Amino acid sequence: MDVTSSIWSFAAVVALLTVTPGLDTALILRTSLLAGRRPAWGVVLGIQLGTLAWGLLTAVGLSTLLAASQVAYDVLRWAGAAYLVWMGARMLLTRSDGHETPADERAAGFGTGFRRGLLTNLLNPKVGAFYVAMLPQFIPSGAPHAAMGLLLAGVHVAEALVWSAVLVGFASLMGGLLRSPAVRRGLDRVTGVVIVAFGLRLAFQD
Repeated sequence: MDVTSSIWSFAAVVALLTVTPGLDTALILRTSLLAGRRPAWGVVLGIQLGTLAWGLLTAVGLSTLLAASQVAYDVLRWAGAAYLVWMGARMLLTRSDGHETPADERAAGFGTGFRRGLLTNLLNPKVGAFYVAMLPQFIPSGAPHAAMGLLLAGVHVAEALVWSAVLVGFASLMGGLLRSPAVRRGLDRVTGVVIVAFGLRLAFQD
C-alpha cells in the first residue's frame, strides 16, 4: 500500500467514525447552543489537538506502550472516567429555570471550551486504543512513522473539522427553536446523561 492509498483508505474509515453520534457530538452541540460559537469552536479545536497528539504518540510508539501497560492504561482510564462523570453530573445537577444560560456556560469563553475539549480527548484512552489498533495498518513499509502518523491524524482532524462546522452551523440555524426553555432543559439533561454514561462505561468496561 502506497502513501496515497493509505490516506484514502484511512479517510474512509475515520469518516464513519466522525459522523457517528457520540461524546464529541453531544459536547459540541451543547456548548454551541448554550454558550455560542466561540466556546463551541474552542471545544472543537481542543478535541482535534488531542486527536493530533494521540496520532503522534501512537506513531512514535508511546501509545503502544500505554496499551501494553495495564497499570498505565487503568490510571488514565479512571482519570478520564472521573472527569466525564464530574462534567456530566454538573449538567444534571445544575438548577435552572430554563430561561437563562447556566452561569458556568455564560462565563465560558474560547479558552474554557478549548480546555474542556482537550481534556475530554486526552483523558480517553480508547482514542489511543483506536489509533494503536488502526494506525499501523495504514503506515506503508518504509514510511517515516512519526510523519505518517501525524499526516493520518491530520486527515482525521480535517474531516472532524468539516463535520464540526456542520454541527455548529446547525445549532446556529436552529438556535431560536432549540434555545426554548423546555428544549434547553432537556438538552442539558440528555447531554449530562450521555457524558455520565460514557464515563461509567469507560470506568467499568475492560
